[in-house]
Formats: sequence, structure tokens, C-alpha cells
Amino acid sequence: MLPYGRQSIDESDIEAVTEVLRGEFLTTGPAVAAFESELSRHTGGVPCVAVTSGTAALHVAYAAAGVGAGDEVVTSPLTFVATAATAALLGATVRFADVQPDTGNLDPGAAAALVTPRTKAVTAVDYAGHPADYDELRAVADSAGAVLIADSAHSLGAAYKDRPVGSLADLTTFSFFPTKTVTTAEGGAVAAADPACHAWAARFRNHGLVREAGEQRDPGHGGWHQEVHAFGLNYRLPDVLCALGISQLRRLPRFSARRTELVARYDALLRDVPGLTTPARRAYVTPNWHLYPVRVHDGRRREVYDRMRAAGIGVQVNYIPAYWHPVFEDLGYRRGLCPEAESYYAEELSLPLFADLTDAQQDHVVETLTAILR
Repeated sequence: MLPYGRQSIDESDIEAVTEVLRGEFLTTGPAVAAFESELSRHTGGVPCVAVTSGTAALHVAYAAAGVGAGDEVVTSPLTFVATAATAALLGATVRFADVQPDTGNLDPGAAAALVTPRTKAVTAVDYAGHPADYDELRAVADSAGAVLIADSAHSLGAAYKDRPVGSLADLTTFSFFPTKTVTTAEGGAVAAADPACHAWAARFRNHGLVREAGEQRDPGHGGWHQEVHAFGLNYRLPDVLCALGISQLRRLPRFSARRTELVARYDALLRDVPGLTTPARRAYVTPNWHLYPVRVHDGRRREVYDRMRAAGIGVQVNYIPAYWHPVFEDLGYRRGLCPEAESYYAEELSLPLFADLTDAQQDHVVETLTAILR
């Protein structure tokens, strides 16, 4: 089965991990800080906190933003459920705003209609690797006195109006799952420009431990003494995986260039195929495509999905609207809430896209899809 996404691992990655395995630190060692420093080179210098997954990154970001019981978070339903679930786990009410019909990104107008004095955060999702409209969303968040969060699990290396993802929101989250542009096997990160938010995120990912004597309430007991002032969790990303991430980040420009090349080939090869819409792109955005989401018309998405998979091509659907999940249904959310997101979901199909995809494999995908549609 040709997958829709797959990691690209070479000898430099293996050597980087082996070097850590032969060293003194498997976790909480120097590779963590080195990875965070390397990652900040791609966020416009915004400092980063490495964590165990993209989901952990969202949880940490919401916690750093002070999201809690009684607060509201406005976000997109066209995303993996974690974008909303991590806010709900902190006690917030999630308000789902509809998406732009062409990009699938959070619609600033729809978000503006939902903000209230209780809105604590507005969370955009860079769907498929195409950055959301951050200037407009910044105005929406500011109007409510809310924090602007970017779920950029798909878009590391992308830019909006010549500004890199990671520098566009108050807090930005990344994922390094194997299907993403770079991987740490499992892993994520939070970029935080505000020093207080950065410090909170770094503390939260390590149980909330306060080890600095000058910040402790009851210091002076000895070098072993540490305190917890606010609850946190163990979201530490180990040195072994950070070493893999450093190696991968050094190849991010090459990964991005190949994905861009493959997207351009898809655009050209699929331009005149009937019953199909290829992804939109704003003129002021430089995407870093994680997915290649086409829209299959005339109610044929399920047929195309089944036939492509039967042909050994692992297409995927991204995503079930978050509030369709039973856990949100049980909280009172109902279908029909965001018509554009539901329409997008009804037609969306992600074609294989990863750095090691060959032209011949891509041609096979296109030929198979075209034969089915025609």
C-alpha cells in the first residue's frame, strides 16, 4: 500500500540517534535544548518548548494561555479532534466557527461572530500546511482580549506575508508525527514569544516543578528541594527523539522543496480532470504542504476512496468535523453547526504526499484517480 504520508529517514538520522544512545543522557539532556534552538531558527527566532506530541503541545499552549473552566475557545472543526479536546479537558467550552470554503481554514468572519467576553483563545488551524489569515484573526482575538493560538501541526516551514509560521500568533503548536514534514517519531513543540508564557510552558511540561531557589516559597532545604506551585504533566521529549529532530530539521528546506515540487506536479496533472477541485492557495501565503487535499464532487468521494485503496493507494480523509465525534455530541453539539466545514469534509480526499514520493509513484496515483473519475 502506497501511504498518504511517510517519514524520510536516512543514515544521518540513524547516526544522530545512535550518538545519543552511546552518550550519557537519554532524556533531559543537552539534545533537548539543541533541538529547541534549531527549531527556533524556523520560527523567526521565537523560542520553543519541546514536548511529547502535537496533542501535548496544544494542551501546554492552552494551559500557558490560562484557559480553564468557564472560558471559551473559538476554533475550527476541520481538524484532528485534539485541537478542541485539549481545550475541553481544561474545562473550557469550545465554540466551533466555520471555515473558508476554498482553503478549509478558519473563517475570520465566522470566528468574529462567536467571540464573547468569555473568549480566552482563538485557535486557528493551518489546514494541509496553508497558513490561516492571521492578520484578520489577530484583530478578532484582540477585539475579545483573547490569546491567538496557531495549531501549525501541518505547516512548519510555511510563511504568511513573508513571516514564518511560529511568529504569527501568541502561541504556536507543532507536531512531529511521522507523516509530518519533519519527524521525531512522536513529538511536538510550542513556540511562545512572551517570556512568561514560554516559562509557563517549560514548567508545565515538567510536572510544574520549580527548582530555582529564588522562585520557591520555602527554599533553603538543600539542592534536592523542588516545589510544585501549579499542576503540570510529564510531557518531556527525550534526547533520543530530539536528536532525530535536529537531524530532520537540517533537511527541512529539502523536504519542503520536494513537497512543493510534488504539489506543482499534482496541480498540473489534475487541472483538467472532471469532478475534481485541487487545493487553493492565497497569493500572500507560502504553504508547506503536509496534505494534498482534493475535493471529489457529485457524491463520489466514498467510491473513489474505496477504489483507490483497492488499487493499493492509501488515500485518506482529513478530517471528520470535530463536533461529529460522539464525545462532543454527548455535550450537545449537533451536525449542521458549520455547513462549509461539513461540505468540505463530504468531498475531501488526501492524495499521497511525502518527500520520498517518486514521480513514477505520483504518476500512478494520478492515472488511477483519473481513470476512476472518467
